Amino acid sequence: MFQFVVFLRGINVGGHTVVKDMLIEAFVSLGFENVSTYKQSDNVIFNAGAADAEAVKEKVEAKLRSVLGYTVAPFVYTIPRLKQIIALEPFKGCEKESASFQVTFLASAPATFPLQLPLTIPKSTAQILSLNGTAVFSVTHGGGEGGMPNPYLESKLKMKATTRNMNIIKEIVEKYGEDAQEFQN
Repeated sequence: MFQFVVFLRGINVGGHTVVKDMLIEAFVSLGFENVSTYKQSDNVIFNAGAADAEAVKEKVEAKLRSVLGYTVAPFVYTIPRLKQIIALEPFKGCEKESASFQVTFLASAPATFPLQLPLTIPKSTAQILSLNGTAVFSVTHGGGEGGMPNPYLESKLKMKATTRNMNIIKEIVEKYGEDAQEFQN
């Protein structure tokens, strides 16, 4: 079995509320095992019989559209890939006082990145620091800035994205990473 983490974008928006049990049932109906959510229903961890992350993404997206009646963007990662992201230490040297460290997952790796990094998001102190494949690293400083990297990157890159705090990613790796098979997505 191969372990996956799916970060869902837009699961509980626009007046829609998805309860954890419904979400878990949808994933189990796809044949996935050991399905659980972490902290919020938009972080789903499970085992699948095949290592094809793109196939998992397509199955999850189609199932959620069928069950919920609207499109939810899934961002599929493996524990080893999340470990690689953490090992990059993208926030090394950043001032930690009142800072939040964010990872924005992109729908695909951009062929070219149209932004000169690092950059400060206009009308804020939030900074986009760097890019590694489909992961973009940002630092925010409270006052509602935590949600800024996602819409800014979506508008500039013209693709879907979802953002998680680096602490959540580390916690998922710590909790679920023991049995993860070593393969890449």
